[in-house]
Amino acid sequence: MNCYDFDKTIYNGDSTADFYKYCLKHYPGVLVSAPATIGAAIPFGLKLLEKTKFKQILYRFLRHVPDVDKAVEDFWAEHSKNIKGWYLDQKREDDLIISASPEFLLRPICARLGIAMMASRVDSKTGLYTGVNCHGEEKVRRLNESYPDAHIEEFYSDSYSDQPLAKVADKAYMVFGNRIEEWKFR
Repeated sequence: MNCYDFDKTIYNGDSTADFYKYCLKHYPGVLVSAPATIGAAIPFGLKLLEKTKFKQILYRFLRHVPDVDKAVEDFWAEHSKNIKGWYLDQKREDDLIISASPEFLLRPICARLGIAMMASRVDSKTGLYTGVNCHGEEKVRRLNESYPDAHIEEFYSDSYSDQPLAKVADKAYMVFGNRIEEWKFR
């Protein structure tokens, strides 16, 4: 199997940020949660607030979206064009996406692409995590839990935070926009 991070790797941008902006535009009630998100961004930026806690505060905006499933489907109707062409050219049926983005957001686009995925477990109604943010070492743990006999031929990511997954792949690549380079281990 080949394994990919999602945001900024096969998707041109950050799907969570894009979905948040989409919801701000289409569901003005989402603005109610903006002050808390802005207030949490400062301690998060100073590394005084854990990433999962910050994201739970951000995801409170979901409480002001009347039908999150419909919003996600409508979002992907507009944003599926952001899947990078180089990925579509090499996509295989046994590809696996492992992402820190929420499962509820990636599930529809991965289904359209016909590929498996695992991502952060976030309740789409409350914005609360029902597990740990799927990031760094957690990605390897989740992979081993769901696919104990997995063999990753190639791994692609835009972030060195994914080095734990890169280490278990036969080959690993860093993605810089549409440029792909061999992973340089640190």
